[in-house]
Amino acid sequence: MPSYTAPLEDMMFLFEKLRDNKKYNELEKYKEVSSDLVKDILEEAAKINQNLILPLAKVGDENPAVLENGIVRTPPGYKEAYKKYIEDGWTSLSCDPKYGGQGMPKTVSAFFDEMLSSASLSFKLYSELSIGAYNCINHHASDELKEKYLPKIVEGKWSGTMCLTEPVCGTDLGLLKTKAEKQNDGTYKISGQKIFITSGDHDLTENIIHLVIARATDSPSGTKGISLFLVPKFVVNEDGSVGPRNGISTGSIESKMGIKGSATCVLNFDEATGYMIGKKDKGLNAMFTMMNLERIVVGIQGLGISEIAYQNSLAYAKERKQGKTNKTKSTNGADFIIEHADIRKSLLNMKSIIEGERALCFWLSQQTEVSLNHQDEKVRQEASDFVSLMTPVVKSLFTDLGMEITNDAMQIHGGYGYTKDQGIEQLYRDNRITPIYEGTNSVQAADLVFRKLSNKNGDIINKFIDLIKSETDLDNEKIKPFTTQFKYYLDILIKFSEWINEKTKTEKDDVSAAANDYLKTLGFVSVAYAWIKVLDVSFKDYNENKNFYDDKINTAKFYFDKVLPRAEQHYKSAISGSSNIMNFKFN
Repeated sequence: MPSYTAPLEDMMFLFEKLRDNKKYNELEKYKEVSSDLVKDILEEAAKINQNLILPLAKVGDENPAVLENGIVRTPPGYKEAYKKYIEDGWTSLSCDPKYGGQGMPKTVSAFFDEMLSSASLSFKLYSELSIGAYNCINHHASDELKEKYLPKIVEGKWSGTMCLTEPVCGTDLGLLKTKAEKQNDGTYKISGQKIFITSGDHDLTENIIHLVIARATDSPSGTKGISLFLVPKFVVNEDGSVGPRNGISTGSIESKMGIKGSATCVLNFDEATGYMIGKKDKGLNAMFTMMNLERIVVGIQGLGISEIAYQNSLAYAKERKQGKTNKTKSTNGADFIIEHADIRKSLLNMKSIIEGERALCFWLSQQTEVSLNHQDEKVRQEASDFVSLMTPVVKSLFTDLGMEITNDAMQIHGGYGYTKDQGIEQLYRDNRITPIYEGTNSVQAADLVFRKLSNKNGDIINKFIDLIKSETDLDNEKIKPFTTQFKYYLDILIKFSEWINEKTKTEKDDVSAAANDYLKTLGFVSVAYAWIKVLDVSFKDYNENKNFYDDKINTAKFYFDKVLPRAEQHYKSAISGSSNIMNFKFN
């Protein structure tokens, strides 16, 4: 089983030193969230993840969730761990105190999300969708529904799901067949089948609150006729108690490559009672509140799995002997593999990506809070645009690089990495879903280039680039070698953005073929931007903690020398166009 130690020092460094968003620091609701409070929270989070949840990863993989006589049973130990998990209040961490939450900002809860992803992604998924459902209900449901359902979701006694996919449609939701028939009392009868529903059924909570997209019988076809409904597993009585079983049954549990402890269900809705959330035929707008936040969280899943893969690779490289290096330190026998240049390169690749991603995620967490809570509507909108721009980047880049990192972790472990004993191959399998669900990474890339670069508020990418320029124009001579390199790659991003803009008008196949390359170029440059912010602090505060900041500076140097050049490779590949691709004749 892999070992795991939460990276508390790095997380606290970000919270204490990189909370530099002026608009975020203007938010009154977080004035009392001090470093001491956050440190206490993260230390407790580390304990529960390292001691209680981490062992569940192997248990869930070897004893998957099962469907027995219509009842979904979670792996051994899950029920006991979940009881402790909600008793300690972890489901309520970022929720509104109005409904029993602790009111912590995303700058704190994102760290917890990362720890939980490292410890056991399968276990995490049972509560993760609950927070997504909470956010959607909180933003779009009536006060009556909020008061009836949110306190129990926040407490963790009830969980939530997101029900979109059907056998006839995945990403193309306009093809959905699930129908909603209005009743005289204002409720709806929901009928249809949903597939790939994460945590669709289980034995951890008293009730499960499904958020289901469906088409009212009198609504138009396509995406314009989709509405969103709250459909509980058990009907809730007027006094808030759990009533009779609703018309929902579990058809099967998917047999999967990874995250086997998580019950991914086929759900059948047979005239189940549902309650409309938001406006009729505007269901996708409401559901995207849940989906967009969830996409960022999926990116954090990739980050969390990368972190545990790196930690175990580093430990193994320090204890495994194999071969002799050019500058061998061994008088007889072999050197530790960490002395080999290629192994060191792989480890530094992991480390520089992970720490850069964490810093970028912390920046995004601040922007998210500003977009939700700032008093100035213009400030909220600008932050919202930045979050919208970076959501597909974080979701896709972090999960794609998570595949690269878990693959390299298996390679470092050699034959032991391929066996189940070490648990490394499980990290690879568990992470493999992250580039797929919540919209495949190719869909994210298309969304980025065709929808996110600009909107009614203007060229968002240019506003982002202007922000980067203003924040990386630094006077410190020690950082100049990094900012000089950075400007070179920022110019590539600018040229690439201009190319995308022009090709969108003349040859959209070129844009489609370049979408993934553009996302990665933007991603690598964005991570470099986060590293510049880290370096600025590292040089200014160097004498406070020389060892820590030396580590940061040298890790950043690797990123700029060895990882960031990928941005240019993607640019050069993309601008070759799509004619060969589209004209190729497949036999």
